[in-house]
Amino acid sequence: MTERRTLYGRAARLCHGWLRIAVLLLALAGAAPAAAADRLVLAFGDSLTAGYGLGPTQSFPARLEGALRKGGVAARVHNAGVSGDTTAAGRARLGWVLRGLGRKPDLAIVELGANDMLRGLKPAETRANLDAILAELKRRRIPTIVAGMRAAPNLGRAYAAAFEGIFPALAAKHGARLYPFFLEGVAGNRSLLLADGMHPTARGVDIITARILPTVRAALR
Repeated sequence: MTERRTLYGRAARLCHGWLRIAVLLLALAGAAPAAAADRLVLAFGDSLTAGYGLGPTQSFPARLEGALRKGGVAARVHNAGVSGDTTAAGRARLGWVLRGLGRKPDLAIVELGANDMLRGLKPAETRANLDAILAELKRRRIPTIVAGMRAAPNLGRAYAAAFEGIFPALAAKHGARLYPFFLEGVAGNRSLLLADGMHPTARGVDIITARILPTVRAALR
């Protein structure tokens, strides 16, 4: 009899343990749809996206995510910015970045081209790479915002016209939204730039975020 009670006790404890596991799994399963319901935004760019010289919470993707959530949009903004990236480098890594997300993003923000310009690369090369990036996003049916860039004055008017014309032309070609100049309201203002005169401070990032936010919200709708 004592042995039987011991067996019953062990069985009861085992069932109780399995019951706790089942409850935990159900709780996790219930939480999964809420996380999946968040809108996923891919911020795909160079150091301006990555947050060069800033803390993780001060980068553009982090600030944009906070601004969206504050405005009632449940969104996660994935930071796919790599300092020093040219359009060619971005084109080369786009596929594995998308695979690494685990799901199709609801929106992609493409911010590339500044390093091409700073290196004096031919605008035709920049155009070809951005064209390929936008074509791939369009093929995957990922809504996209093209963040434009301006050329440095010392490169001359001809270069500036060819380079700056890339962004509106390709946005129109691929049916993407255009945000004309990513550094609008920040470029040229030393108080909003780091010591290098090119990258925004945390305050500068806040201004960039506030200016692009209406375009992002419209795209997510």
